[in-house]
Amino acid sequence: MFSYEDYREIIRIIQSTGRHMNYVQALGKDKFIIMRHDVEYSVERAYELARVEQSMDFVSTYFFQWTNNSYNILSRRNMDMIKDMHERGQHIGLHFALNGMTDMSEIRKRIKKEMDILSEMFGFAIKEFSIHRPSKDVLRENIKLDGIINAYQDDFFTFAENITEDTPVEIKYMSDANHIWRYGYPDEKNIKCYDKVQILTHPFAWCKEGYNNFNNYRALVQEKYKELIDSIDQECKDFGEYRDYFIEKYQR
Repeated sequence: MFSYEDYREIIRIIQSTGRHMNYVQALGKDKFIIMRHDVEYSVERAYELARVEQSMDFVSTYFFQWTNNSYNILSRRNMDMIKDMHERGQHIGLHFALNGMTDMSEIRKRIKKEMDILSEMFGFAIKEFSIHRPSKDVLRENIKLDGIINAYQDDFFTFAENITEDTPVEIKYMSDANHIWRYGYPDEKNIKCYDKVQILTHPFAWCKEGYNNFNNYRALVQEKYKELIDSIDQECKDFGEYRDYFIEKYQR
């Protein structure tokens, strides 16, 4: 359910409808299907998923966090991957973390500030954002900013106080949060039976093998461990003699 081949099948269904659009294209349309990705732990996995899309002539929107303990969006390696994604046609946005903020006026200012900083650093305009773990208050607020797209604004998302898979909605929303498809799996029925659809994936959950939740987290931790070893080795001249020990420990 979370292999690259599974993802290709979802893309095939979307492409067969002729309704695949990005957020700007979907504004004001009576029918659309939007594919979105919130990047939580690994820029590399997002990059690999984008390569799968590229192989099928498909583009979507990737939202990256500015405040994240798992990856540094401004590291040279990560910036190179994100810039390459952008150059290949992927749409890049901000995955905004509330970090305890509740004042809606301050949240609006902070979103704009982070988008401006990232636009300057990357050298291209960041004009779209999604919110990390949005509270009901934030969803209910339906935040709209001039010239900026909110993935959760009412043009693309139907808010309901206690939504379930069976709640009547104008816009069908499906998410793979916590390695579980919520509000329906994006199969042919759920994609084609609604005029307006938004699909959210989290790239860290997807890989060639399509691991279950436990094995996926184990693989992800191993990947991040190797990344840390490489980073330390590149920065510290006195680490070389210990590298083999830590690599061997990682490979067990």
